[in-house]
Amino acid sequence: MKLDVEFARAQFPAFAEPSLEGWAFFENAGGSYTCGQVIDRLDRYYRQRKVQPYAPYPASEAAGAEMDEARRRLAAILGVETDEVSFGPSTSQNTFVLANAVRRWLAPGDAIVVTNQDHEANSGPWRRLADEGVEVREWRIDPASGHLDPEALAPLLDDGKVRLVCFPHCSNVVGEINDVAAITADAHAAGAFVCVDGVSYAPHGLPDVGDLGPDVYLFSSYKTYGPHQGIMVIRRQFGFELPNQAHFFNGDVLCKRFTPAGPDHAQVAASAGMADYLDALAARHGISTDDPAASGRAVHDLMRAHEIALMRPLLDYLENRNDLRLLGPVRAEARAPTIALDIGRNAAWIARALAAHGIMAGGGDFYAVRPLEAMGVNPDNGVLRLSFVHYTTEAEIERLIGALDRVL
Repeated sequence: MKLDVEFARAQFPAFAEPSLEGWAFFENAGGSYTCGQVIDRLDRYYRQRKVQPYAPYPASEAAGAEMDEARRRLAAILGVETDEVSFGPSTSQNTFVLANAVRRWLAPGDAIVVTNQDHEANSGPWRRLADEGVEVREWRIDPASGHLDPEALAPLLDDGKVRLVCFPHCSNVVGEINDVAAITADAHAAGAFVCVDGVSYAPHGLPDVGDLGPDVYLFSSYKTYGPHQGIMVIRRQFGFELPNQAHFFNGDVLCKRFTPAGPDHAQVAASAGMADYLDALAARHGISTDDPAASGRAVHDLMRAHEIALMRPLLDYLENRNDLRLLGPVRAEARAPTIALDIGRNAAWIARALAAHGIMAGGGDFYAVRPLEAMGVNPDNGVLRLSFVHYTTEAEIERLIGALDRVL
């Protein structure tokens, strides 16, 4: 079954917006377009329900019910319990709060593992624990390929001191998809919990977190067709081992323990529109939504198949050029369509040149200074990043290749 791309695009008002006509969007990794279902819910909330939720009058009851609906439906798609989903202002802030809880949980002599493949959001907050006396061990990428070798993790775990392993589902510049299930199993076998940054993977199909097995999985809804929220799955055992970070009277509620401030009611409620969109894709392709996790996996596979097909000609084109370096795998099946190029000069200038040809792309370090430095890329030059998702078309890929021919 092939993805009906035109149907998908019809769900996004941006593709009918006159001011965006003629532009091809290749900076989705910085934030996707927002689906109409989310926009409609956000508009309705502000027009009809912008009151304190959970009070005993109709507008308030509707507001609270829609917030609960968002958590319930997204949890079901992610394969976890409803109260294992937390909302926060961003993934960076969710990770910061989580790291503070871990700081108080760790005992003297404990260690954690971080990588140098991560976006700084899943690196800096953990590395700062070294200032508190925590041993921080670095799982390092291969400097030539950016690959994070699972075999290199084993020596970091062999003394039984590691309590937490933090790594990305895929890097926002390397793009390689890490085997979350296998790495999680290895870490659990060594007695460690697992925290996965899924920000760069989730836009390509929400994962079945329950099946993959990590104790924490973080992603950003504004990169996943939704409003500007950070979404964190934290499984029950780990969530209640860690100290409460919220008001003391919320400490017994898992989905509130890591939300120090009040949530953004409207944006939480509007996140239910993400589930509406995924359900609409499922229905269009004859996929039953009776089992949300199974439906989510099927939609994920549709998205991935389309993206892989689009990546192949672009990766072939880039591999055949001798004036740039492609970061990460050449094989489309091994990566997400977040494609970073070391041009050897200021990448922001190249992005500006592409804009003259109607291509929206970005140049910079993308908060990935550590992996760029590890791979010998000058962060001051940065990389040209070409990122797309399932609503991208073959014609847009062809247009991108033509524009690259003109500006490189």
